[in-house]
Amino acid sequence: MFEHKSQPLLPRHKFVKRVARHGLFAAYILALSLAIGILGYHFIEGLGWIDATLNASMILGGMGPVNQLRTEWGKLFASAYALFSGVIFLVAASVLFAPVVHRFLHKFHLDNKS
Repeated sequence: MFEHKSQPLLPRHKFVKRVARHGLFAAYILALSLAIGILGYHFIEGLGWIDATLNASMILGGMGPVNQLRTEWGKLFASAYALFSGVIFLVAASVLFAPVVHRFLHKFHLDNKS
């Protein structure tokens, strides 16, 4: 996926395409995670679509739920979704910044020798 340190630095236009691909993949990860949260809040907690979207967005963004949770299953889902969202945030950020970090390391020849 990434060029080896013995290979030349990727041209800027190809690097921009790589960053865009990684950005789209990170957006896909976040959209899929948001959909999981929306469906969970809607079907498990019984919230309407807009309220489910709001709660899932707020938890995925690290802000916390908006609506009061009424059911035990809803509280368990919210708990699991909050932990899941924390990990997903780190995964999406890693996917997004991987090409930039690689280019920085490649440019200064700091890659591990293999």
